[in-house]
Amino acid sequence: MSAATRLRNLYETLATHYGPQHWWPSQSLLETIIGACLTQGTAWTAVERSLANLRQRNLLHFEALRTLPIDELRELIRPSGFMQRKAATLHAILDLIHTHYNGSIKAFARTPLPEARKQLLAISGIGPETADAILLYALHQPAMVVDEYLRRVAIRHGLAPSRASYAHLQQLVLTAFAEEQHPATLANHYNEFHALIVQTGKDHCRRTPDCAQCPLRADLDTHLQGKPLAY
Repeated sequence: MSAATRLRNLYETLATHYGPQHWWPSQSLLETIIGACLTQGTAWTAVERSLANLRQRNLLHFEALRTLPIDELRELIRPSGFMQRKAATLHAILDLIHTHYNGSIKAFARTPLPEARKQLLAISGIGPETADAILLYALHQPAMVVDEYLRRVAIRHGLAPSRASYAHLQQLVLTAFAEEQHPATLANHYNEFHALIVQTGKDHCRRTPDCAQCPLRADLDTHLQGKPLAY
């Protein structure tokens, strides 16, 4: 059985075990973009404190946030850490949408995925994971997010080499869902798969794996005799 087929089977197993995840946890497209930027290198609880600061000041609106002096923005997002870099990144994203899309996130969402991804990756502070999170969760485009949890699952289940690149892991998922043709359906699958992998990572595939009650244990037993790779 190919790695891609096994990965698709893992998705189906997790979907049955956990059910729909209804991600991303936000109240607007703008809030999703903000959250995707702020969550880099920090826990979601810290991002929630930053979002609460912005909400308290009634700043979760495009123009209000875009015109906010950057020093004020830094202080409001302080709980998320790396506030200077993240504030600059947020301003750059808002400037991109303001300049090229007349301030409309929905207009940005209509840009073909390769071009939108290229524009995001050109912004300092945005790497592939953040770009794909914005594309998937804010713009509803079929971009698969590769994070540390997916890396752990793929490597520990022997689906990818220990030094697999972001592109390698992303291609593995793309291959697993290659038969899906409709972009909206594909985006929904990527959304659910990423959310399910995150939940599995939090519950079982931590730095020290806890495989005993993991819903993916059967795959380990079948293909690796129940022994995950040391990662």
